[in-house]
Amino acid sequence: MTQIEVGCNLDYEVRRETLLQLQIAVARDNFQQIFNESLLINPNVDFTGALVGPESVRLNQFTLQAENYNIQYRATVELLPDIDQPTEVRETPIGRLPPETLTYLNPSRYCESDLLSRFAFEKFGNWQRGYAKVQGICDWVNDHLDYEPGSTNGTTTASEVLLQCSGVCRDYAHLMITLCRCVGIPARYVSGYAVNLQPPDFHGFVEAFLDGQWYLFDPTRLAPLNGLVRIGCGRDAADVAFATIYGDMRLSHKEVWANSTDVNNGFQNGSSDAVSTA
Repeated sequence: MTQIEVGCNLDYEVRRETLLQLQIAVARDNFQQIFNESLLINPNVDFTGALVGPESVRLNQFTLQAENYNIQYRATVELLPDIDQPTEVRETPIGRLPPETLTYLNPSRYCESDLLSRFAFEKFGNWQRGYAKVQGICDWVNDHLDYEPGSTNGTTTASEVLLQCSGVCRDYAHLMITLCRCVGIPARYVSGYAVNLQPPDFHGFVEAFLDGQWYLFDPTRLAPLNGLVRIGCGRDAADVAFATIYGDMRLSHKEVWANSTDVNNGFQNGSSDAVSTA
């Protein structure tokens, strides 16, 4: 399997004592094997790590004084996804969904499935069930929205994105998640690193629950499904923000990357495979 080198450099200017929580470390699970992982901060301070939320997202917490800091994360990851034929992936009847998936049917901070349910049922309710329906919603979101950096902010919700027809990766993901929930398909937000993403940054994408597994979708089509490295997942982006700040500081520089170690990596956007990594 091809290995992927991921990482980020984050520079912060801290004005007074601040608590910083970062969710930038790659998820440890059966579908991602991690090699040579490191997390460094300069000037050096002690920090703590924990697993948080129902999906056990890896969080690192720093207490920082008035100073300039550089934080560096590095990891080499081998992805071990399950690859299925889309035509063989069925839709789980809502009455048979596992209890742990039910929270991903409910409205959340950025995904107001209660507000868009009528629209979604009229638009997608009679579409072919299973993977084809979710892929159809994914394609519809891509066609409906224009990718425009700066067109939204940290408070923009799925219903607002639907109306303004533009956004960035998190907005694409929020709208797709909302529409899936409206038609009875559990869907959740995933943060991570992405091979071939331009411009390089942390990326937001989607997992939908079908036929007993979580399957990956990227409504932006900016990255290949088999090149998505998971950090964590939650109800929406609020659960897996890469940085949460309690205090007075600002991010002065950010550099993020995900590079294959194989020049003939075979990562192609728009893969027709059904990719499951959870």
